[in-house]
Amino acid sequence: MRGSNIYIRAFTEKDTDALLKLQTENRAFFEAFAMDRSEDFYTRETQVKRIEQFAEDIEHGKGYYMGIFKKDDHFLVGTINLFSVLRGSLQTAFLGYFLDEKHNGRGFTTEAVKLMVRFAFDELKLHRIEAGVMPRNLASIRVLEKSGFHKEGIAKSNVRINGKWEDHQVLAIINPAD
Repeated sequence: MRGSNIYIRAFTEKDTDALLKLQTENRAFFEAFAMDRSEDFYTRETQVKRIEQFAEDIEHGKGYYMGIFKKDDHFLVGTINLFSVLRGSLQTAFLGYFLDEKHNGRGFTTEAVKLMVRFAFDELKLHRIEAGVMPRNLASIRVLEKSGFHKEGIAKSNVRINGKWEDHQVLAIINPAD
């Protein structure tokens, strides 16, 4: 899926080193907003296993974990994913993303979110996408709002981040075709 400045695509094993570099170089930045990660997360072996799991999840329609790449030089600048895809009467998924700290503020995340939403609605035929953001992460809330998400409320003590249960601002977007 291509945008003006970036494109998103599923990871392949060829992306292992770039993904490991992204995670390692942004460790402190990402861990401030990520679930707890063990030391072995930052190994090539774990990144290979993650990429294999991503492919399996895509194959089974359970999740879509993709890289955000700059169009001009194909440099991996982030990740975006639809996870916990639920079918049946719900037709919903959760959205998550991380962008390299050095590339923040350039609109790449907003562009990636819009591409993923279009994919979720047009290709996967989902009805709803939900995202949770720590209330102090104003930049991420702004990304979602610029992408058409609306605020729904605060989920108290919702996700364990960096060893602490954190509240999350719940935002969602509904497929306009439904």
